[in-house]
Amino acid sequence: MTMPAARGRIRIFATYTGLVAHAQFMRAGLNHHRTIDSPMTELLDSLLRGSAVTARFSRDATLQGMLDFEVALAAAEAEAGLIPAAAVAPITAAARASDLDWAALRDDAASAGNLAIPLVKQLTARVKALDADAARFVHWGATSQDAIDTGLVLQVRGALDDLGGDLDGLIRQLTEQVRQHRATVMVGRTWLQHALPITFGLKLAGTLDALLRARADLANVREQVLCVQFGGAAGTLASLGTQGADVAAALARHLGLSDVATPWHGQRDRIVRVGGWAASLTGSLGKFARDTALLTQTEVGEIAEASGPGRGGSSTMPHKRNPVGCAAILAAAARTPQLVATLFAAMQQDHERGLGTWHAEWETLPELLMLCGGAAATARTLVDDWTVDTARMRANLEITHGLIMAEAVTMALGEAMGRLEAHRRVEARCRDALAQQRHLLDVLREDSDITRILSIEALERLMDPQHYLGAAETFVSRVLTLADAATPISQPGRKSQ
Repeated sequence: MTMPAARGRIRIFATYTGLVAHAQFMRAGLNHHRTIDSPMTELLDSLLRGSAVTARFSRDATLQGMLDFEVALAAAEAEAGLIPAAAVAPITAAARASDLDWAALRDDAASAGNLAIPLVKQLTARVKALDADAARFVHWGATSQDAIDTGLVLQVRGALDDLGGDLDGLIRQLTEQVRQHRATVMVGRTWLQHALPITFGLKLAGTLDALLRARADLANVREQVLCVQFGGAAGTLASLGTQGADVAAALARHLGLSDVATPWHGQRDRIVRVGGWAASLTGSLGKFARDTALLTQTEVGEIAEASGPGRGGSSTMPHKRNPVGCAAILAAAARTPQLVATLFAAMQQDHERGLGTWHAEWETLPELLMLCGGAAATARTLVDDWTVDTARMRANLEITHGLIMAEAVTMALGEAMGRLEAHRRVEARCRDALAQQRHLLDVLREDSDITRILSIEALERLMDPQHYLGAAETFVSRVLTLADAATPISQPGRKSQ
C-alpha cells in the first residue's frame, strides 16, 4: 500500500471513529432527556401562556389533531368506496393520542424529518393488532403534510375559539369601564410629557376600538384559515384516481372544515394570516399594558394592579407593588413581532413542498398563539381587578400649575391677535411661570395685553380642564355605539377564561 493511500485510510478510520463517538454521546443525551418531565418553558406557562389556548398545543393535542385527520380520511375514503367500510372502525379505535409512544415519536422524528411519518407507523401497528386487513388502508393516498397541516388547523380552530371568548370578555369589560369613566378627566401625555386634558374613558375607548377591529377581523381569519389540507404526494391526489377532489370534500365535511380550491402545501398565506392577526392583537394589548404600566408608576399613581400575598412583590423590598400583569403582556408583545416575521420568511417554500421553511412554522405559530392567548387572559384579569384613582388623576392635572391649559388660552387669544402671536405671548408667560414657580393663571392676570382681550372670568374658565375636552365625548360615544352594535363571536366548543 502506498503512503498516500495509507494516510487516506487512516483519515477515514479516524473520521468514522469520531462519528461513532459522537453518535454514542448523542444517544446518551437523548436517554438523559427522557428523564426530564417537561420543557423548561412550562415553568413559565402560568405567567406568559396562562390561558386555555396553551392546552390546544399540548403534546397530546398535537398528536390527536393528526390522528383525527387519519380517522376522517378513512371515513371519507370508505364513503367513496376506495377502502373497505370495515376498515374505519379499527382505525378509529386505534387513533388515540394517549396510547401512542410519544418518546419514540420524538426520537424517530429526528431521522424521519417530521412527526407524521413515525405517527402513521405507530398507528398502523396499532390498527394491525385489531384488524390486519384494516391496517393496509391507514393513511391511504395521503402525505405527511396533509396530516400535519390539517392537524394544525384543527388546533388553530380551538385556539381561535378560546381567543374569541377572551376577546369578547375583554370587550365587555372595557365597554363598562369606558362608560364609567367617560367624564373622568385626566392628563393626556405626548412624548411622555403632559399635553392636554383628556378623559380616561377616551383613553380606554382607543383600546376598545382596536379590539373591536380585531374581533371583526377574527371572523374573516376563521373563514379563510379553517380549511382542510389534502393534496397527496405532490398536490394532485393522483393516488386516488379521479376521486381525489370528492374525497377532499368529504374529508373537510367530516372534520367540520372548509374545502379548498387547491391544496396549499407550498402556499402559506393562511398560516401568515392567522399569525399576523394574533400578533396584531397582541400588539394592541401591549399598547394597553404599556399605558397602564406607566400610569402605575409611583410618581403618577393613577392606576394600581391588584395586590395580595405573593402578587407583585419584591424579593427584597417589602413595599413594592409591581405591575406583573402588564409585564407579562409586554413580554408577549415584545416576542410576537419576531415570531410572525419567521412565518413571513417561511412563505418562500420550495416548489410543491418546502425544505426547512415548512418546518419553521411548526413551533412558531403555536408559540405565537399561546403568547397571544396569555396576553388576552392576563388583560382580562388586569381590568377586572385594577384600582382606578380618579382623585389622583384630577390632582395630576395641577402638577404643572396650569401649564397644561396653555393651548386653551392661546386659541382664545388667537381669535383676536392671530394664532402665531398668541402662541408667542402665552409661551413667554409659561416661561415666566416656570421661572417664578407660580401658577400660570396668576401670571396671565398680570399681562394687560392679555386681560384687555380676555377677562379674568374668561381666563379662569379657560384654565378649567373640564372645559377643554373638545370632541372627547363624541369619540367615546361613537366607540360605545360600535361596541353595542357588535355581535359577540359565538362558536361551538369555545372556552372562556
